This record gives sequence, structure tokens and C-alpha cells, in this order.
Amino acid sequence: MSGNVLLDEEAPGLDADKDRALGEVDVLFFQIGDSEYGTDASSVLRIDRALPDDLTVRDLGLPHKGHRALVFDTPEGEGHLKVDAVNGVRTIPLAGLRRMPAAAAAASYAVGICLDEEAGRPVLLIDLAETLKTQGRH
Repeated sequence: MSGNVLLDEEAPGLDADKDRALGEVDVLFFQIGDSEYGTDASSVLRIDRALPDDLTVRDLGLPHKGHRALVFDTPEGEGHLKVDAVNGVRTIPLAGLRRMPAAAAAASYAVGICLDEEAGRPVLLIDLAETLKTQGRH
């Protein structure tokens, strides 16, 4: 799928069917190291203090301090992704979301790109539960 066409299929990790009628999705933006990422805000249960054994994903970058964790639900219980900062939640029109092209050969947790004008650049959208699978943790 070309990056210039509207999202016409549900992207894993984004509840597009539910929000399609509204035409927007709430995206939670967060910082790991020097990079900003986004995820479907409805997948985040809470933001907590990070614990030493919380998940870090080397391909996303290592946190500078990692004092916070995004807590999300998995079939096996709660998952925790260590982050440096939570930059907020913004409502993004579906027209601003793009599915990750298959040709990109991206990691399975990379579900798409957010073309958010506030960010001033494309932001990688990730599926939090899928990050655990890539680390061999379920």
C-alpha cells in the first residue's frame, strides 16, 4: 500500500473500525531516548513509575532515564514499556494515519505512521503488546 493513500484497512494496534465512524483516533505520544513514538491511547491502561525489569526495545532506542512506564494489557497480564516521557494525547484524523508498507520490512510492532502537523514530522506508531513478542516475552 502506498504511503500516500488513506488508511483503508484496520492497522493492527489501532482501533480503526470503532473510530472510523468518528473519523479520528486518540494517539498517545511518548519519548524513548531522542525519538518520539505514538500508540493507540486506548491500549494504555495507565502510566506508572518504571521498574528495573520493565521492557526496553533496543530497536526503539534506550531510554535516557526511563523513569516512566506505559502499562498495557496482554493476554498474559500487564506489560510495561519503559519510556523517558509521555508527551500527551492528541486526537488525530484518520486521514493523518498511514499503514506501514510491507516493503518497509519493519518490525512487527511498527504498525504505521502518524502524519501529525503538531509534531512537524512523521511519528512511528507501535503496537505495545507486539513489542513484548519481539523480545521473547509474553
